[in-house]
Amino acid sequence: MQMLDFIRSKVLDTAALRRKVSVWRLQSKKIVFTNGCFDIMHLGHVDYLAKASDEGDVLIVGVNSDASIKKLKGPHRPINNEEQRSMLIASLHFVDAVVIFNEDTPYELIKTVQPDVLVKGADYAPEKIVGYDIVTAKGGRVITIELLPGYSTSLIEERVKKS
Repeated sequence: MQMLDFIRSKVLDTAALRRKVSVWRLQSKKIVFTNGCFDIMHLGHVDYLAKASDEGDVLIVGVNSDASIKKLKGPHRPINNEEQRSMLIASLHFVDAVVIFNEDTPYELIKTVQPDVLVKGADYAPEKIVGYDIVTAKGGRVITIELLPGYSTSLIEERVKKS
C-alpha cells in the first residue's frame, strides 16, 4: 500500500469506524477519543494529539465538518476544508482513525465509540466536556491536557491578518 493510501485509509465514516472499534475491543485495546476543528495544523495540535495518544492504545480523532465549523466559528472559517484537515490529522503516525462529524458536538460519535478515555484541552473542566456522562458511566476516564501557550488557529489567523 502506498503511504498516501494508508493515510486515506485512516479517515473513516461512522460505519467503518464501528467495525474498527469492534476489532480493537476484541483485541482489548484501550481506546482514546478526542475531537476538534484542527483548522490550521500547528505545533499545539501535534503536542496535544501526541499526549492524547499516550493515554491508550488507539487514538480516534473526531474532526468537525466544514458546516459545523461555520456554525461554531463564523462564515470566515474553516480556512482548510474537512478533507484537508482530516488527511493532515491522519498523517500523524500516532493517530489510528479520523472521522468527520457534522453535529455541533461529537456526542453521538462518542456514544458510537464508547471510548475508555475522553480527552480535551485543559481549557475545559472535565465534567463540562461533551460525552463526560457516557464515558464515566462505563467506568472510563475524562482527562484534560494542558495546551501549549501561544498556539491557536485564532492567533495564527490574527498574525496573518496583521502582516
